Amino acid sequence: MQQIAAKTSFVEKIIPFIGLILLVVVISIMNSAFLDLSNLLNLLRQVSINGLIAFGMTFVILTGGIDLSVGSILALSSAFTAILITSGLDPIVALIVGVLGGFLLGVFNGVLVTFGSMAPFIATLATMTIFRGLTLVVTDGNPITNLGDSYMFQLFGKGYFFGIPVPAVTMIIVFIVLAIILQKTTFGRHTYAIGGNEIASKISGIKVNRVKILIYGISGLMSALAGAILTSRLNSAQPTAGTSYELDAIAAVVLGGTSLTGGKGRIVGTLIGVLIIGVLNNGLNLLGVSSFYQQVVKGIVILIAVLIDRKNNQLK
Repeated sequence: MQQIAAKTSFVEKIIPFIGLILLVVVISIMNSAFLDLSNLLNLLRQVSINGLIAFGMTFVILTGGIDLSVGSILALSSAFTAILITSGLDPIVALIVGVLGGFLLGVFNGVLVTFGSMAPFIATLATMTIFRGLTLVVTDGNPITNLGDSYMFQLFGKGYFFGIPVPAVTMIIVFIVLAIILQKTTFGRHTYAIGGNEIASKISGIKVNRVKILIYGISGLMSALAGAILTSRLNSAQPTAGTSYELDAIAAVVLGGTSLTGGKGRIVGTLIGVLIIGVLNNGLNLLGVSSFYQQVVKGIVILIAVLIDRKNNQLK
């Protein structure tokens, strides 16, 4: 039985990677321009924002939660950063303050879920609306532009490091750090334990509320970091930035094999899920597929991933 379980687990882990390879092969056959170096580098830059958000979302979903406010946190932290820059603060300092602000917004979500005893879906649905509303209030519904020409600020969103886009480098560094935290630390083990059985985790002495608050803080931090990259890339803060980003992030996590019921999944799977969505979007654009049909295709892919996850949980 243990051998069968181990084989099943291995198959579940490798399926997303196989799916990514097949997708790359099919799109490459249909349009050879996909494998052009310039397109691949552009693809890496494009997926970096969803990647960062999805990494934070992975921690949340591993505990059996959800965070619908990530797109709104991205927008609000970006607007706050832009306001600081236009007020005369050094752009890099403003970026750091904006990212820390995103962490605090995530912590607020965590407090609602833990001490407020609110369902994560309801809590973050409410804050999604609140944070988006605050973004529209502070920006008056208009983009904040003319953020200056600071070299370091521009480099963060549009620069290259040894030929690789800086946003992609940032995503890779964050991925490594979070993977180590999740797999090699007590905090990571507690994250899995809470998702597996929250009541048992409390009985065993794990400070569940503290861990959850920090996890939602990480989600907010990742969203704000993605927002910092977007702000640098566009040299502006858009009040509508991040709309529907939560859907792509959740899709990447689920496609990567993380269970929506919590307690099972890997951040490397999320990275593969991010690449699947990125390759799908990029490939459909190269093939000239209408954006309307792209939404349909993406929805079908997500639906299949959720059905597979549900089937796996039923079998167990």
